[in-house]
Amino acid sequence: MSLSKWRVATFNVNGIRARLPVLLEWLSKQRPDVLCLQEIKCLEESFPSDLFTEMGYTMRIRGQKSFNGVAILSLREPEVELRGLEDGGDDSEARFLVVRVDGVWVVNTYVPQGRDPLDPAFQHKLQFFSRLKRWFEGRFQRSEAVIWTGDINVAPEPLDVFDPERLDGEVGFHPAEREALRETLSWGFADLFRRVHPDRRQFTFWDYRLRGGFSRNLGWRIDHMLVTEPLAAVCLACEVDMEPRAASKPSDHTPLWADFDLAGMP
Repeated sequence: MSLSKWRVATFNVNGIRARLPVLLEWLSKQRPDVLCLQEIKCLEESFPSDLFTEMGYTMRIRGQKSFNGVAILSLREPEVELRGLEDGGDDSEARFLVVRVDGVWVVNTYVPQGRDPLDPAFQHKLQFFSRLKRWFEGRFQRSEAVIWTGDINVAPEPLDVFDPERLDGEVGFHPAEREALRETLSWGFADLFRRVHPDRRQFTFWDYRLRGGFSRNLGWRIDHMLVTEPLAAVCLACEVDMEPRAASKPSDHTPLWADFDLAGMP
């Protein structure tokens, strides 16, 4: 196994069964070492594991019927698997799954959307970020190789939404949740895509409800690759792949991937 080019990707598929043709085609082309999926919307026993096993992947799945659900596919067997924040909070929704694979901690999250700033679900979202930061603080050192990725459901900066003036205060671009994300990142994470592309206007999500949203590029950058400095230092590339979003019957998200030279880490 060569670790000179190690690829990790994240993709909110918005229903694994509905998105199988798109996902399988993309996976056969890209073959990341690790793929984090969100919104699989199925129980573990309903996940189409055989199809991915045939492609050489091993799976860790935390499913939920009809909603949420996360999974991590990897070409090599994970060394460790964690399935909850274990802080006494509500872990009933399948939004969090962690593995240690190829010497890297991979934290896959589907952060709650929040519904509306006046809805209790919005406070739940802010609490989720607080819980994550406490978990990172208690679990890791900044010197460790940690990737926090997935559908984070927050666009951090004005560059990350198609109309920052109109959307300011909306869920996904509300000042309170942007601050909650910044506070969690302050533990020791770099926004890898923004570090590699400081000025690029690039989105990962286009709402189905906006007519012509994708063709008009009315998007949001809410899927992220957030890494500790040891990984940021050996990053080779970080890109958004638009092809799956342009496919027939696509997800409303598209994959984000990054390459690392793990052999170059101290």
